[in-house]
Amino acid sequence: MKREEALDLVKSKVKGKNLIKHMLAVEAIMKRVAEHFNEDVEMWSMTGLLHDLDYDETVDDFDQHSLLTCEWLKDYDLDERILHAIKSHPRKVEPQSKMDWTLFAADPLSGLIVAAALMHPAKKLENVTVEFVLNRFKEKRFAAGASRDDIKACEKIGLSLEEFVKVALEGMQSIDEELGL
Repeated sequence: MKREEALDLVKSKVKGKNLIKHMLAVEAIMKRVAEHFNEDVEMWSMTGLLHDLDYDETVDDFDQHSLLTCEWLKDYDLDERILHAIKSHPRKVEPQSKMDWTLFAADPLSGLIVAAALMHPAKKLENVTVEFVLNRFKEKRFAAGASRDDIKACEKIGLSLEEFVKVALEGMQSIDEELGL
């Protein structure tokens, strides 16, 4: 599956602009982390882009989240590692690989970074710093849905929280116009 085909699939299955932006943000984080570790950028990016494909369909039946995505994707001849990572982000299977753990941690971090950008005086990702995000990270009530424990799983891929935020922020800043931030 090529990125264009994946993006068309996302746009056909996902109705909300904000959810599409979230998926693009996670794709950008996955791409940047893959570059950082000299991993397969295309595979990691595809994983980030597709990870919440079924969210609109499973929002009221979270037990099916990610499983329906993998069902939809079975005819696309995707690497099994992509499907495993997608299933691991909501813990339908245990994260095992560096890619699994990156998706697991990137998913909530993208939301924290977006929330930080929106509360920044400039409201632009380009003005958000690692320090700014880390300060928001410490505020338990800020972006409360972004699990701090899940984000800290970045340590399982060999990055400190500060390093992970830096790399993730770089990824998201690289597509700031697409994200509208």
